Amino acid sequence: MDTARFSLVEYRFTKVNIDFSTTQTSSKLALELNPQGKFFSNELKYELTFNFWARASSEEGADTDKQVVHVECKAIFKLSSIDIPEYFYANSIAIIFPYLRAFISTVSLQANIPPIILPTFNLSSLKDRLKKATTVL
Repeated sequence: MDTARFSLVEYRFTKVNIDFSTTQTSSKLALELNPQGKFFSNELKYELTFNFWARASSEEGADTDKQVVHVECKAIFKLSSIDIPEYFYANSIAIIFPYLRAFISTVSLQANIPPIILPTFNLSSLKDRLKKATTVL
């Protein structure tokens, strides 16, 4: 059996901005996900920065400038070689997303408003964006 080519070392939420005063509980939210990465080749360490935004949108579906939630999560992965496997980009996002999803639900629930429950997403479309937004240091 092959050993894992990468593993999650740690993650933390480095930025959290939630403003429930800008929207009513019945407002629809437009969601945006933006992954970026830094690969430290000397240390075989990959830092994934995963930003999430939820913005209030009108009933017609037009976006507004009212940011309701912005969360930034940083995750550190250890790789076994200097070559980043192609599947890493999609899988690293898929590993971190449930933590982000649970965090947003918990924080909104603790604020005594109807919780923001993010749906499950097919995140594979973000792998190319992450690959392009990866800097090798």
